[in-house]
Amino acid sequence: MKEYKQWHDDDKITFHSEHKVLFSQANSQKTMSFYELLKVTSDMAVEDYARQGMDRDTLTAHGYACLVSRVAFRFHRLPRENEEYLFTTYEEKAEALQLVRAYEFTSTDGSPLITGLSSWLLVDPAAHRIIPTKKFDLRPPVESQKEHDCLKYGKIAIPEELDLIYERTIMYSDIDGNGHVNNARYGAYLADAIPESLRSADFTDFRLNYAKEAKLGDKMMVYGHTDLEAKRFVVVGKTAEGTSFEAELYWK
Repeated sequence: MKEYKQWHDDDKITFHSEHKVLFSQANSQKTMSFYELLKVTSDMAVEDYARQGMDRDTLTAHGYACLVSRVAFRFHRLPRENEEYLFTTYEEKAEALQLVRAYEFTSTDGSPLITGLSSWLLVDPAAHRIIPTKKFDLRPPVESQKEHDCLKYGKIAIPEELDLIYERTIMYSDIDGNGHVNNARYGAYLADAIPESLRSADFTDFRLNYAKEAKLGDKMMVYGHTDLEAKRFVVVGKTAEGTSFEAELYWK
C-alpha cells in the first residue's frame, strides 16, 4: 500500500502533499470536480498553517481567522480519477488587507496540472472585523513572490443579462465550523449551474469570488450567462442579503 506523504521544504514556507483522485472526488467526466479542487486547496492551506503551529484553535485563541476571499485557477489538464498528483502550496508577499497563497498541482511525471492563486482575509472572529495583514504576528512576514501561469484573482465582470438557473435552500450539510457555507461547497453550486452542453467542455480558467456569507436556511438563487463568442460562462449566487458568490469559467 502506498503511503501518501506531506512535508515542508527547508524554507518552512513551501508545503507539499501527495494525493490520488478517488472515485467520489471526480465528476461524471471522470476528472477532479470543482468541489474537490476547492476542498483540497483550502484544506491543505489549513494543514500548512497547522504544521507551522498555527492550527485553527491557535489562530482563534490569538484573535485571528483566515477566510478565503478570491481564487483563480488555470487548468493545464484536470487530474483524472485514480490519478496520483503532488499538491504544493505556499504563501507569497501579502497585500495590505489580504494574505496571498499560491497552488500547484503536478503530475507524477512533473508536468503541470493546475496552477492557482488566492487571497485570504484576516478577520477578528469575535468582532467580525478585517485585520490588516501587517498585524499578523504569528509568523514572520513572507516577502517572496513568483510569476504564475494563471489569471490573477480579481473582480469578475458580470453581464447585465442573467438567467435564473436554479434555486436551493442552504442545508445543514453545507455548513462548516465557521457557521456558514463552506467555501468548497460553492464549487458544487457552480457545477450544478453548468449547462449540459458545456459539461464536457475543455475548461482552461476558473475564477471565483466570495462576497457575502450564506447561512443555514438561506435561499440561494443561482443565475448564469453563457457567452459563446468569448467562450465564457458566468455564475452568480444571490440570497436575500445580496450577492453571495460570483464565478467564471473559460473553455477552449
